[in-house]
Amino acid sequence: MIEKLQTVDAFIVFDLHTAPTAMGVVRSARKILTTGASDLARSQTYAFATFEMRHSGASAGINATDETRSDAIDKFASEIAPMVATGRFMPEPGTRVPRSALKSLTPNDQRANIGTIADQALTAGVIAAANFATNGLERRSVSIEGFGISGPALAKAVMAQGGKVVAVCANDKGAVAPSGFSADALSTPDAVPFKEQTAAQALATPADVLLAGSKMGAINHTVAERLNVKALVPHAPIPVTAKALATLTKAGTKVIPDFISTAGALFAWWPSTNTGATTILTNAANKISISLQEIADHPDGLFLAACYRAEAFLTTWQKTLPFGRPLAA
Repeated sequence: MIEKLQTVDAFIVFDLHTAPTAMGVVRSARKILTTGASDLARSQTYAFATFEMRHSGASAGINATDETRSDAIDKFASEIAPMVATGRFMPEPGTRVPRSALKSLTPNDQRANIGTIADQALTAGVIAAANFATNGLERRSVSIEGFGISGPALAKAVMAQGGKVVAVCANDKGAVAPSGFSADALSTPDAVPFKEQTAAQALATPADVLLAGSKMGAINHTVAERLNVKALVPHAPIPVTAKALATLTKAGTKVIPDFISTAGALFAWWPSTNTGATTILTNAANKISISLQEIADHPDGLFLAACYRAEAFLTTWQKTLPFGRPLAA
């Protein structure tokens, strides 16, 4: 279901229109397509269903230019404030919509932890998925596609596990260090020594695992054919297209479903008990590890097995399943 706002050129896609609560990212550009927003909402729905949470995925788009964006986001936040208060739509920051722009909505948000702890739980979940995919990150080589705001935390976590980051890319720029980057070199996105290498060269670098997530569909079948990795772990929603999944599966690359690897924040938003940050992060990592172990040997592969499980839960509280599975076109 697509709901258009009245005070600004914006919309919200609700994946399960009968669900009382929904959560998803808010993005802004000159023109945000509802199809992409629907894909993002579907991924979030499957994440909730994987961990048996009765919430819907959602995603919002704000159509605005650079000059009008700040005012448009303010109007968007003001109009959705009643939705946030009831839990009907709980927003997360996305492209060109930083968390600071949604700060006015925080006091009425029903989730327990928003921001730092949830972001840390997201990272913990991605690393747990990478550990599963590689049988442990110690002495493993890692590439990071989409080295943006979350990049430094991912790199630090990889190194803490005894792994090394050998390639990173952001937009069309790439950097490669076969023996591994230093912690300082990856301490911020601006610190990365981008020089003559392109993103394509970085992605072609051999590695045990690729952490991908710059945008939806970043890993298409053309990119997939050039990859030389044993596993791919998304660090943001739906970076892999359907054709890329088929290509990687045929090549023997283990692809972790994005709606599992990126689900860590769920355990901060709705913790099982009133616990501290350390317990939340540990719980997020453990839940994601167990979730993957449960489907590790499924004959249809990880993605379909994860979908079957999520859909089985959805049928316990939805009369019909949403059409289409969470993959980029």
